[in-house]
Amino acid sequence: MISKTLSLPRLNRLNPTLESTTLKLMEEAGELARCIGKFRGLSGENVNMSPDDVMLEVARELLDVAQTAVTMMYVMEENYGLDIDQLLQEHIEKLWRKGYIGQ
Repeated sequence: MISKTLSLPRLNRLNPTLESTTLKLMEEAGELARCIGKFRGLSGENVNMSPDDVMLEVARELLDVAQTAVTMMYVMEENYGLDIDQLLQEHIEKLWRKGYIGQ
């Protein structure tokens, strides 16, 4: 099995709640969708960027989504007592059972 690990830090100076983080996640996902739509010409704008620059912008928006999702996991762990490590292991096992990853 080939895998990559992405580690994102817990953010400082924030007091996120489940609700505020959910709203932020939806906002960031919307920005990602807008970015892809803009660069695919779905907004009617002419975009004068190279394909490499477009993919960099999409990747930056995707990282915003990922960071917000990680923040939400911290909130769930700290405020609701969920064991994110255990849940992650269960998720990986589910992916294995479905054939999405190999052992």
